[in-house]
Amino acid sequence: MREIILITGGQRSGKSSYAQGMAESFSACPYYLATARKWDSDFIDRINKHKLARGDKWKTLEVDKRIGEVKLDGETILLDCITLWLTNIYHDNDFKINQSLEEAKREWIKFSSQNSRIIVVSNEIGMSLHAPDESSRHFTDLQGWMNQFIAKSADKVIFMVSGIPLVIK
Repeated sequence: MREIILITGGQRSGKSSYAQGMAESFSACPYYLATARKWDSDFIDRINKHKLARGDKWKTLEVDKRIGEVKLDGETILLDCITLWLTNIYHDNDFKINQSLEEAKREWIKFSSQNSRIIVVSNEIGMSLHAPDESSRHFTDLQGWMNQFIAKSADKVIFMVSGIPLVIK
């Protein structure tokens, strides 16, 4: 059953809703692995809206960094999202890019080695303007490298544009 599906695209491209529909087509009670930290009231509102949209059939786990500790063999898992997860790692590593990338790769390898169907959502942030500051540019690099790392191990990669899925692998 082991399968990894990466869904990537820009902000508000329809990634999460597409991923949710896909997970629900595979399982009557999928797991939602939420990686967002509750940074401020806006994030809390977003989290609450996402929970309402998912409904009661979802089992939600909130894991802001240590996804490698999540063991759900035989289950369908939607990890949403890599970008917020990397933000947590990057922040906690004092914005050190190499240290953050190595930690993220270790956690991903542990998490993705289980016998589960994993649907993972990630942002494609490197297709816009270059960030004005060093830390933001480094985060864009970190995100791009991690997306490539995940895509390499993925069975399927879907790029979302304006709510339309484009299968690229």
